[in-house]
Amino acid sequence: MVHWSPADLDALLCQLRDEGFRVIGPSVRDGAIVYTDIDALPVGVGDDQEAGRYRLRERGDKTRFGYNLGPSSFKQYLFPSREELFAYADGDIVPAPLDDEKLAFVGVRACELAAIQVLDRVFQGDGFKDRRYQARRQNLLIVAVDCSQSAPTCFCASSDDGPGVGEGADLVLTELLDDGEPSYYVRAGSERGAELLAASEADAASPELQGRARAVVDETREGLERLLPREGLRDALLGALDHPHWQELAERCLACGNCTQVCPTCFCSTAVEETDPVSLRVSHVRQWDSCFTAGHSYVHGGPVHAGIASRYRQWLTHKLASWEDQFGRSGCTGCGRCISWCPVGIDLTAEAEALRRTP
Repeated sequence: MVHWSPADLDALLCQLRDEGFRVIGPSVRDGAIVYTDIDALPVGVGDDQEAGRYRLRERGDKTRFGYNLGPSSFKQYLFPSREELFAYADGDIVPAPLDDEKLAFVGVRACELAAIQVLDRVFQGDGFKDRRYQARRQNLLIVAVDCSQSAPTCFCASSDDGPGVGEGADLVLTELLDDGEPSYYVRAGSERGAELLAASEADAASPELQGRARAVVDETREGLERLLPREGLRDALLGALDHPHWQELAERCLACGNCTQVCPTCFCSTAVEETDPVSLRVSHVRQWDSCFTAGHSYVHGGPVHAGIASRYRQWLTHKLASWEDQFGRSGCTGCGRCISWCPVGIDLTAEAEALRRTP
């Protein structure tokens, strides 16, 4: 455990790039914090969020991690929104090459780390292994950061997925502020992380600094405003498939798919065939899909989930109920993105509570 300055953090980014990593982290783009290739971290950027609302603001300090989650997640780099799986060319089936690029995710929050671990269960579980996901995952280095603030839409404590980072990261940072100037309490979570700390030659963290880091996480947890009722939720949702509240939800829901687009664990996809008219090469492409689209549940004769009420029920009961049976835990890590980025402000936590009540 060491104490870093912003310069030490910048040096880490340079070292990772020198080692051949593609460094992915937060950047300000189009009025939001998104994850993309970075040279430097954003300074002094915060945000205001509520159901159906997201705005960036200046914090008035020099924090690098003073923002809450924006619309993009790290999922897009492990499970891309669109990728070729194989092609038909000259009478042969040609698999697309595996992606062996070295990735370094910087600024991973606790709920996002939990989401990556959920995707691990989906794509690397006992029942199914996705070779393309595995190739990216094994070359991944994770630099996580404890949350030092929360948005009103956050509820990670409800699923025990935050705000403090648990296991699974190579390095974990806690950002501390002194008169607007940040420094970092840094601990290793893996052998590779320990090697990076040793190479930095930074001062060891004092007991006082460790105590401040714990206090940051505790204060953030106490500031969480939303709660997802978890006890008995699975059985309650699966026992409420005919609840009239689904129809009331359908009158508000636009079926736009924003919630599934921003969710760090949604993994629905579809496959399409694309033909090059000149070479006649046919590509088999996997791309993200959503259970809110009309064609997602299409079978011969029409869609299984023809109406919005049915589609929302499919999403919520899978995410919070049947996911438990498939993967041993809920599919929700409490990031709150689906609340902030719903254009009509539908709140998953409020809807789950309403459905727990019998009509």
